[in-house]
Amino acid sequence: MKYRAMLKQVDGWWIGWLIDLPGVNAQEKSKEACLQSLQIGAQDMLSIPVTFEENTLMAIIEIPEAA
Repeated sequence: MKYRAMLKQVDGWWIGWLIDLPGVNAQEKSKEACLQSLQIGAQDMLSIPVTFEENTLMAIIEIPEAA
């Protein structure tokens, strides 16, 4: 899977977040470390089990990539 990341450098720190996975954020001293932290955060978020309420179901939808 591919996710879009926003990165910016502020006061010697790289700050990043994933546009497509709200809640995945990182702050590191190097750009590479920030990207790695975002990747780990995305993996962690996607591995969390989803609990369901009674009478609900999960559907998987496919979104084609933009041209």
